[in-house]
Amino acid sequence: MPLPSLQEQLAALIAAPSVSCTQPALDQSNRAVVEQLAGWLGELGFTCDLQEVQPGKFNLLASRGQGSGGLVLAGHTDTVPYNDSLWQSDPLRLTERDGRFYGLGVCDMKGFFPLVIEALQGGLLDQPWRQPLLILATCDEESSMSGARALADSKRSIGRAAVIGEPTGLKPIRLHKGVMMERIDILGQSGHSSNPQLGRSALEAMHDAMGELQGLRRQWQAEFSNAQFSVPQPTLNFGCIHGGDNPNRICGQCSLEFDLRPLPGMDPEWLRAAIREKLKPLAERHRVQIDYGPIFPGVPPFEQAADSELVQLAERLTGFTAEAVAFGTEAPYLQQLGCETLILGPGDIDCAHQPDEYLDLARIAPTVQLLRQLIRHYCL
Repeated sequence: MPLPSLQEQLAALIAAPSVSCTQPALDQSNRAVVEQLAGWLGELGFTCDLQEVQPGKFNLLASRGQGSGGLVLAGHTDTVPYNDSLWQSDPLRLTERDGRFYGLGVCDMKGFFPLVIEALQGGLLDQPWRQPLLILATCDEESSMSGARALADSKRSIGRAAVIGEPTGLKPIRLHKGVMMERIDILGQSGHSSNPQLGRSALEAMHDAMGELQGLRRQWQAEFSNAQFSVPQPTLNFGCIHGGDNPNRICGQCSLEFDLRPLPGMDPEWLRAAIREKLKPLAERHRVQIDYGPIFPGVPPFEQAADSELVQLAERLTGFTAEAVAFGTEAPYLQQLGCETLILGPGDIDCAHQPDEYLDLARIAPTVQLLRQLIRHYCL
């Protein structure tokens, strides 16, 4: 039985909701998506392995061919949450208009998998293969990255080179910043505001903590810079703060959440150690308890060497010099498994995580051609 058409595959994947979210009420399983992909790839002769990372969350590893090298084509199967009232069309129904496909995940990044399948059906499967092709579909990239983390923890050898089809406008990306989301909780003692001696202000301690963080930010931005990024320095953003309950009470508790984006070469644990070193004397001076740590495990910064085989091949095939982006991906986890890794996909990041997410129809044929060239180079 022939496989569904490219458009039918896109429609089926988009119709299977697979939101990943830190809020349990919005979080969904991705099982329907990976089972659909496994069915299509199985028809093409791939050996498909579904691995349950946590209840309802699966990675798919589909392989064809034998050998120790080869190519990995990778992507995630989950999407961000959505508000259908902000869309011009049903986000879970593929819609074509104005030279674009619209639908939740068509750009970021369920749409990558049907393009891979389309590339394989161009006569490649009838040729002798020297090295294997692995198609990797992960879970929870948009929240915890548990799928990519589980794969990295497995220490499995997966290939010589890996291309992640995140939205890059078909320009190769070889660097991105890390993503660290951190939280400071300060516990003081409330009391009547008429006498400061009756309590220990968590809010005043947090004020000083923020000053220390601002000092570290200035220090790191003076020490670290990479002109390949549009924002060349590491950034630290104070995202939200909560504390106290009334003007006439000394604030007994205060929490701060902040976002830190380190450059390649900046180790997240080294950064956390520097922050802890600044917070310790504050706790003693203000006589408060300070707890600090990540909200979730951070995404490390990523860099693939400019002179690596994969980067030079992608630059030659696309005509673009490999660049840097600010958003995080699963690239560092694949790199930990020994793969030269690159981010390269047909979508546009500007429409990702937005209502009316789209994929330009004009990008489909160039993407399919590029994927065929990559497969020929590494597998045939």
